[in-house]
Amino acid sequence: MAKPKIATDWMGDCAGCHMSLLDMDERLLTVLGKVELTSSPITDLKHPPEEGVAVGVLSGSINNTSNVYVARMMRKRSGCLIAMGDCAVLGGVLSMRNAFDIKEGLRRAYIDTESTVDGFIPQSDELAKPIRNRPLDQVVKVDYHLPGCPPSADAIFHVLNELAEGREPVVEGEALKYD
Repeated sequence: MAKPKIATDWMGDCAGCHMSLLDMDERLLTVLGKVELTSSPITDLKHPPEEGVAVGVLSGSINNTSNVYVARMMRKRSGCLIAMGDCAVLGGVLSMRNAFDIKEGLRRAYIDTESTVDGFIPQSDELAKPIRNRPLDQVVKVDYHLPGCPPSADAIFHVLNELAEGREPVVEGEALKYD
């Protein structure tokens, strides 16, 4: 019997959630013995395969047009989708920028900083456009929310192992934390 496939990706975040995933240490091998990891930010393949995966895991908030594309692709190609970490679940620290005008923020970052000489705001159709920051479930349907900044390796292992075993993951007690 083929192993269920799993894919991960990150969007607007610090990569701490994926570091916490790696902190599962030898339990990572336990999970990988039960599932096939098809793609992740730390593998050569970055996007879930077109034929789809059983479980998609996204960390980070939606704060630019590229994040919207990644979220919609993962949702379309995943049987179930996990929002991992406070940024994906709640919007995270990047939501603080929502109090400011995006154009003014870009001007401050690229032109008005004290150390900038001859600054300019990059313009290209190939660059993602910044948008108002939001949690993942405001853009696509999310099946499981795993909060934490980052979620503990124990909590990530619990959720992935339960799904790999065909059970509904229930996150509660010490594993359920909002930072």
